[in-house]
Formats: sequence, structure tokens, C-alpha cells
Amino acid sequence: MPHFGLMSTEESFKKPEGALLRTRLHIRGAKRRLRQGKVSAGIVTLYDALIFALRWYLHEHLHIFSRQALSDLHDERAMIRVLSEAGVIDDTFDLEVFEMLVEKASHEEMPGFDYSDVLSRFESLMTRLGVMPFDENQLPPEDEATF
Repeated sequence: MPHFGLMSTEESFKKPEGALLRTRLHIRGAKRRLRQGKVSAGIVTLYDALIFALRWYLHEHLHIFSRQALSDLHDERAMIRVLSEAGVIDDTFDLEVFEMLVEKASHEEMPGFDYSDVLSRFESLMTRLGVMPFDENQLPPEDEATF
């Protein structure tokens, strides 16, 4: 994963700023993988970024959401539902379609897949959540030799 050696994995689960850093590292790593033709790996990496972006957003906006709504920050469907009901996420990002793509990418290489629409919708969601845009130069340097 693109965050190994660049941050504490534990912090990404325990601290909002850790979740945000992990999200951004994974977005950067996913885009690199996609550009390199490692489409399946790039899509799976975007999925990890999505989960941690949702966790970060909900932690950062605790005052808006009930404790019950925040009870399971490990269930992306529950997080998407809460954020959709609050009007933060609209229907331009279809989690079910994305999950099917991630499932396929988890089991097979997809070198010819045109990921541009998926990436565009993903980036739009990340912008609505406040994760993007960000300055990649503010992130720890990436070891491009990593997968």
C-alpha cells in the first residue's frame, strides 16, 4: 500500500489527520499505478482511499452527525448512506458500481479498462469531501520503486 513506510498505519485508524494522510497517499499512489497501466492495483488503491476519506470526513464533522450514525466507521455502505442522507454525497458516485469494479479488479488484471470516468467521479467525490485538491509536494516523498 502506498502509505507503508510513510506514515503509521495505526494513526490512520485512530486519528482523523492520519486517515486524511492515508487517503491522500493512496490517491497519489492510485493515480501513479493507473498511469503505469497497473489498472487493477490503481482501482483497489482508490477503494482504500475512499474508505479512509469517509472516515476522515465523518470524524471532522462529528458535530453534524449523531453518534448512532457514526457507530460503524468500518462499513463504507453505512458511511455512504449517512453522508448521502445528509446531502454531502449525491448520486454521481455509485458505490455499488464502484464496488463491483473493485471486486473485478481484485481478481483479474484490467489493462485495457478505460478508468477515466471512474477516476473523474471519484475525484469529484473527494473534492466534495474536502480531501482534494491537495498539494502532492506536501506529502512525504514516494518511492516510485514500490508496486
